Amino acid sequence: MKRINYFLYALLLSASTALAQQRPPAISSPDVHPDHSITFRYFSRNAKKVMVFGEFLKAPVAMIKDTSGIWSVTVPPVKPDIYPYSFTVDSVQLADPSNTYIFANERFKRSIVDVPGDQPLVHSLQNVPHGKVSYRYYKSGTLGTTRQLLVYTPPGFNPNGKTNYPVLYLIHGGSDTEETWTKVGRANLIADNLIAQGKAKPMLIVMPYGNVRPAPMPDFTKDMVADIVPFIEANYPVSKDSKSRAVAGFSVGGGQTLNIGLTNPSTFAYICSYAPYTATEEFQKNFTNWSPDAAKLNSQLKLFTISVGTEDFLYEPVKKNIAMFEDKKIKLKSYIVPGGHTWMNCKQYLATTLQELFK
Repeated sequence: MKRINYFLYALLLSASTALAQQRPPAISSPDVHPDHSITFRYFSRNAKKVMVFGEFLKAPVAMIKDTSGIWSVTVPPVKPDIYPYSFTVDSVQLADPSNTYIFANERFKRSIVDVPGDQPLVHSLQNVPHGKVSYRYYKSGTLGTTRQLLVYTPPGFNPNGKTNYPVLYLIHGGSDTEETWTKVGRANLIADNLIAQGKAKPMLIVMPYGNVRPAPMPDFTKDMVADIVPFIEANYPVSKDSKSRAVAGFSVGGGQTLNIGLTNPSTFAYICSYAPYTATEEFQKNFTNWSPDAAKLNSQLKLFTISVGTEDFLYEPVKKNIAMFEDKKIKLKSYIVPGGHTWMNCKQYLATTLQELFK
């Protein structure tokens, strides 16, 4: 009996040793250092080449493997912000397996690194009163299905109170999701901080899922006006006039913002389009040979802005759209800033326009 027990013990010990040898070591990645440099690590004994790609880098950076199979590299200090990044392991892109902070996107599998500033940035978690982000489901009669959206309610919000709040309807980019504006864009923290500073009005921010594939894109315009707005107004204490509604969005969502807002000015008095992608059938149908009553539209709109970065791949098309609207005598503000088609710029666009809404 002792011999059998010893044999079982040896067998279990051998199995656990083999398992331990296969299990990757516990590693920390990314590590952000006080000087804003960043160390990335990845474990693989068999990989031939591992690279770091990030929007804080001018070019991908190679990682170096040590004798234990841990690949690592420390990149020079970067400007404080939130950045997406990924690893390429033998030509295969993947998120950092040691980082639970994942970019909310349907196509690009990237991780996120948060480089804090020496002073709190507008999107930072600060010691101020905080609002709440709730996940809600609504019935879309337009699309014939139940869909999810996120609702930010400001600090001190009382669903049974006497205050009726204005609402910003905020749309993500083309392959993003309804979570991207909070997980990457930090819309809730930006609103918390600006409200605490008295720079933004307390408001609800509604973040719907804007991708309606395989349905045609115009169906999202119908969904917004016929389903999302009525759902919010039936379930939250909000003001129900155009001057208490705003619509904003980034990239494809910026194009959707123009389609939704400018074809429904009696619904939305505030339109803020961030680096809009407008090469769509819906936009061409709405604005080719467009002959608006400029005086009427200008009287309906309290604010119309278009924002874009000078290194954005959409910079030239956006400039042409701005010129087109100005040629139609539509009053708008254009915000042209450095930078590309990035969520770093997108947070800046949101922080700027939140301070102009519902004033």
